[in-house]
Amino acid sequence: MEKIIVSVIGRDKVGIIAATTRTLSEANVNILDISQTIMQDYFTMILVADISGCRVSFAELKESLKKTGEGIGMQINTQRAEIFDFMHRI
Repeated sequence: MEKIIVSVIGRDKVGIIAATTRTLSEANVNILDISQTIMQDYFTMILVADISGCRVSFAELKESLKKTGEGIGMQINTQRAEIFDFMHRI
């Protein structure tokens, strides 16, 4: 399994989860876990997904998610899980 971490941050509005998950679905990415909350007027979401069956390269997926975020006024960051884990080791 090849995991990625996707974080989404910005002002709350309708359609954030739909737009983000649609981009992942179109690339054949399987969402494994998702958590979202609203803090005051700010929406935050983090999800873990499996890209083993992804139809595009990681770089293309990352760029597609970034563009999705720009289109809805959100910041979407994508990292490979092993890089995320390495960066956050104690």
